[in-house]
Amino acid sequence: MSGYEEAKKRYAAAGIDTDAAIARLKTVPVSLHCWQGDDVGGFDSKDALSGGILTTGNYPGKATTPQQLMQDIDKAMSLCPGKKKLNLHASYAIFEPGEFADRDKLESKHFKKWAEYAKERKMGIDFNPTFFSHPMVKDGLTLSSPDEKVRRFWIDHGRACIRISQYFAEETGIPCVMNIWAGDGFKDVPADRLGPRMRYKEAFEEILSEPHDPALVKPCVESKVFGIGVESFTAGSSEFTLSFAASHPGCLPLMDNGHYHPQEFVSDKISALLCFFPELALHITRGVRWDSDHVVLFEDETREMAKEVVRNGALDRIYMALDFFDASINRISAWTVGFSSWQKALLNALCLPNAQLKKLQDEGRFTELMVMQEEAKMLPFAAVWERYCEEEGVPAGAEWLKEVKKYENDVLSKRG
Repeated sequence: MSGYEEAKKRYAAAGIDTDAAIARLKTVPVSLHCWQGDDVGGFDSKDALSGGILTTGNYPGKATTPQQLMQDIDKAMSLCPGKKKLNLHASYAIFEPGEFADRDKLESKHFKKWAEYAKERKMGIDFNPTFFSHPMVKDGLTLSSPDEKVRRFWIDHGRACIRISQYFAEETGIPCVMNIWAGDGFKDVPADRLGPRMRYKEAFEEILSEPHDPALVKPCVESKVFGIGVESFTAGSSEFTLSFAASHPGCLPLMDNGHYHPQEFVSDKISALLCFFPELALHITRGVRWDSDHVVLFEDETREMAKEVVRNGALDRIYMALDFFDASINRISAWTVGFSSWQKALLNALCLPNAQLKKLQDEGRFTELMVMQEEAKMLPFAAVWERYCEEEGVPAGAEWLKEVKKYENDVLSKRG
């Protein structure tokens, strides 16, 4: 028997159809974020990153043009198994020579090349307004600012992004998840918490009032526990965003697993939200002691999040996207490791005896449950992963690193 055939036999003895698991995973889209490729730089401003965003490192070869970024995304996607979407920030607008539009005046035409790129690759696009790294971020505030001019600028930006999201969905034929996150808050203890949050709420409502087809555009609101320069107060806390989403039909909550206290786990929160929301969204990252956006690895919390998605039958209810940026290592490698790690986590979850484990729990057979959960960890998962990669036409092991090194030598090393 081949390694996979032997593994398939062992899984079958546990009641698991590995062929079916592989086939199911091939239908599940995951968004690959563009901002890993250029350290969240974008193309609309030369200003340094601000608003709670920070990259560390200066590995050579980062993309500095739309063409380079698209080329690098293509390379990463060629090494990763699975169905992809593209996740864009508004700061990645592509302007013609001599053309420019500020963020409150962005139009669909400024993203036409991205739409064409996605259509050629038969994938959808998710989108994010960019509420950071801009002169109109005043005193660390955007949508919650007491300055009406500042707040109006960012509301108009959000509304423009709704229109662009509708354009992406119509062009690709795939719903666009549009996520609203702003790092508004205060470095030190504020005198007024309610005022900023009421302005934030009203700004969200005005953005979402922009006409759109709810079947095509999926607006989300994303929370944060704190950020750089806003350590004492964040307007968009978990309680705020969850309450907003729950009270505004058509608005989804988005959970980023780096945006909570280090001892809070999104894997535990997924089922809580599924009780109340028909759909929700995830940004998958890896926080190390804080919201540090490290490259996603095949580690405990990554696996546990995927288990919650799969065993609750939520693969068609949860929109999944990666969100990390590491400038200290080869950026193609970062994408490949991160995307493949989430793919591994989903496939691992699909290859667990979930129904049997649930039955043991419901019957109070906790000794057997513990034993079976531990035994499941010893099933020959690597052989299933290798078969999945083989069927997807990508390297299963570290052989892909040779491709990355060659690309670094032939392409990245020649960039100024």
